[in-house]
Amino acid sequence: MKHASTRALYEYWNERRGARSAPERGDIAPGGIGRALGDSFILAFDAAACHPFRIAGTRLCGLFARELRGAPFESLWQAGDRAAIRDLVAAVADETAGVIAGANGRTAEGYTVELELLLLPLRHRGLTHARQIGAFSPLAVPFWLGSSPVVDLALGAWRQLGRASESTVTTPFVMAHGGRPQRGLVVFDGGRP
Repeated sequence: MKHASTRALYEYWNERRGARSAPERGDIAPGGIGRALGDSFILAFDAAACHPFRIAGTRLCGLFARELRGAPFESLWQAGDRAAIRDLVAAVADETAGVIAGANGRTAEGYTVELELLLLPLRHRGLTHARQIGAFSPLAVPFWLGSSPVVDLALGAWRQLGRASESTVTTPFVMAHGGRPQRGLVVFDGGRP
């Protein structure tokens, strides 16, 4: 994790979950997130509605120059990456494990910004398929922030965050072998008899 907000949110989430696979939504207090609050968000796990934002921090809304509450998370991404984003959100819920990803934002004028995305599972009334908490943080604050909104995002490399260890999966490798990110164990034929 490269960004301080991403690390702070992950450490807080990890502390709040304790021995559980994910903390309850009620265990998360805005004051506990501290400086990461402006980059943080909570998604509703609702595939039919494209996983809308329940809450979005002020810096995150500033990046897109609009209020994101109620907006579909998938709509932020370029069309070619929406299926992969849908699969990542599902993997976080299904496997109760976090995901860290790189992304590139683009404005209508052609400016770009490198971002770090963190998605973590939350339980809501005991269900893991209800909410996710995350952070979207620019690795460097662009000069155009606040005057030119990001109009779409491109997904970069990502990895799943495990309990004791982290497994690395990069989108370009997986995309070359099947077109969509794979969850769980994936076996590739090595070509040897």
